[in-house]
Amino acid sequence: MRIAVVGTGYVGLVTGSCFADLGNQVICVDVDRKKIKGLQKGVVPIFEPGLEEVVHRNMGKRLTFTTDLGKAVQQSDFIFIAVSTPPGKDGEADITNVKAVARGIAKNINRYKIIINKSTVPIGMGDVVTQIIIKNGPKDVTFDVVSNPEFLREGSAVTDLLRPDRVVIGATRRSAAQKVAEIYKPLNSPIVITDLKSAEMIKYASNAFLATKISFINEIANLCDAVGADVRQVAKGMAYDPRIGGQFLNAGLGFGGSCFPKDVSALVKIGQKNHSSFRILPQVMDVNQRQRQLFLEKIRRVVGPLEGKVFAVWGLSFKPNTDDMREAPSLTIVPALVKAKARVRVYDPVAMEKSHGLFKRIKFAKNPYEAAQGADAVLILTEWNEFKQVDLKKLKGMMKHAVVIDGRNMYSNEELSDEGFAYYGMGRGEVLDFG
Repeated sequence: MRIAVVGTGYVGLVTGSCFADLGNQVICVDVDRKKIKGLQKGVVPIFEPGLEEVVHRNMGKRLTFTTDLGKAVQQSDFIFIAVSTPPGKDGEADITNVKAVARGIAKNINRYKIIINKSTVPIGMGDVVTQIIIKNGPKDVTFDVVSNPEFLREGSAVTDLLRPDRVVIGATRRSAAQKVAEIYKPLNSPIVITDLKSAEMIKYASNAFLATKISFINEIANLCDAVGADVRQVAKGMAYDPRIGGQFLNAGLGFGGSCFPKDVSALVKIGQKNHSSFRILPQVMDVNQRQRQLFLEKIRRVVGPLEGKVFAVWGLSFKPNTDDMREAPSLTIVPALVKAKARVRVYDPVAMEKSHGLFKRIKFAKNPYEAAQGADAVLILTEWNEFKQVDLKKLKGMMKHAVVIDGRNMYSNEELSDEGFAYYGMGRGEVLDFG
C-alpha cells in the first residue's frame, strides 16, 4: 500500500518505519528540514529501542523522507496525520499543526484518499478535518477521514505497534475503516471499528484511566508510609484480582512524558466545554504533582537541611528506555535541590544530552559511581536497568553517607540493609524517627 505519514516525532517515525517494515511503500513528511536531512542520512533523532534498526532496514527500499507534503499526498492512498498536539495555556490540546496539515492535504489532493488522524486530538476533530478539506480542496475529489488513535509507549513503541493489544479505527463510512484495517491485517491483532467520535474518546479515556490508576496507587503508598505497610506487597495482593490487574500499580514519583499529563488535562477541558465537568481527573493531576513534593519532603526528613548536602541523582528521563524529558519528575526535584543550595551530580544513560539546557548549577557524571562520589544520598528518579545491578559495596565505599532514597522502589529494604545502607522507598513502610 502507498502510505504517507505526516510528522516524524515518536508516533510518526515509529508508525512510518514499521508500516514500511510490513511491506508498504511509505513516505514520511516533516516541515523540519534539518530533521529530514538527518533521517535521509540514517540519523534517527530520538532514542527508541529497535527503531534505528527498522529505519535502516527499510531506507531506500520502502521508506523515504521528505519535506514535500504535496508530493507525498499526491503519491499516496492513505495519509496519516501524526503531528504534535501540545497542551495550550489552558490545558486544551493545541490543534494548530493538525489544521495546517489538513489545509496542505486539501491543496494537493488529486484523487480519492483516506486521511487518518493518528495524533491525539479533541473529540470531533475528524469533523473539523473534513470541513477544512471540503473548504480548501477541489470540489470533484472524494475522501474519507478516519480516526486511528495510537497506543504507543515510549521505550517499547516499536513492539507496541507491531504487537498491539488492539487497533481502534473510527470512521463515518465502514468501508473506509475496513480499508485502513487492511494495513494492520498482518499483525493479527483485535480490530475495533467504531464511529469517529468514539474512537477519539477511546484514546483519551484509556490514558486518563491509566493515569488515575497510577495516582491511586501513589495515594495508597502515602498511606502505607503513614501506617507502616509496604505498598509493593499491597499492590501484589491487589494484582491477583483479574478485575484490577498489576499493570500501572507501581508506586513512585508519578507519571510524566508527552501523553498522560497532556491527555488528562485535555480531557478535563473537553468536559468543561461540554458542560460535563470531571471531578476525579483534576485530583489525579494534583496527586501526581504532589508526589514530587512529598519526595522532596522525604529527602529533608532523611538528611536534614539540604544546604551544603551532596546528592547523586540517578535518572533524568521521565521513564527508562527513552531520552524524553517532558514532564519528568527530575524537572521539579533537581531545581528544588539546587534552590535549597544543595550540590547535585546527575547521571542518566541516554538523556544527558537533552538535559544540558534544562538544568543550572549541577554537574553531569559519566556513570552512577562518579555521581555518588562523596554523596550524602543517592536519589533514584528513573528505574533504568543499569541501576539494578550496581556494586553496592563499591557504592557504599564512595559515599559520605550510605543513604539511598528510591523514588521508583527499585530495591528491597533487605537487600540494601544487608549492605549497610539506610534505604527509603515510596510507601515501603519506613516509620522514620524524625525527632
